[in-house]
Amino acid sequence: MPQPLFAGLVVDEDGNPVQTSSIGNEPAYVIDDAGFLRHIPAEQVDRAVLNQLAEMMKGSEDLLSKETAKMLGQDDPFSKAMIENQLKNIEQQFDALMQTGFPEEMRAYLGMMGFKIVINYHGEVLRVEQPGAAGGDEGE
Repeated sequence: MPQPLFAGLVVDEDGNPVQTSSIGNEPAYVIDDAGFLRHIPAEQVDRAVLNQLAEMMKGSEDLLSKETAKMLGQDDPFSKAMIENQLKNIEQQFDALMQTGFPEEMRAYLGMMGFKIVINYHGEVLRVEQPGAAGGDEGE
């Protein structure tokens, strides 16, 4: 059973960590609302965050693919073009990511870097906090 994509990286409006659980086979984020545990389907939150990240990347695919290729030691035109194509079709990559999830090490790294998702009691993404990102990205 998959776990929420951003488990351990989600907090409520007051900065309290959001727990994870499942409703049947569906992963969920659990917000403690003064003792009442609200279960929010994880896909709702995860897709909203992925969509915000994709929106931030739009228009920068060339630069991102060039830097990614360099980081991977694949700084040739073919690798750059392949990475750029994947970035331009990022929504298709999200479906696969929703199925496989992030490795635990990646979530831990994101957490150490200060990546944080703030949601309200309805499961709406209020903001995604990313160190080094220009300006805050408000979800509302």
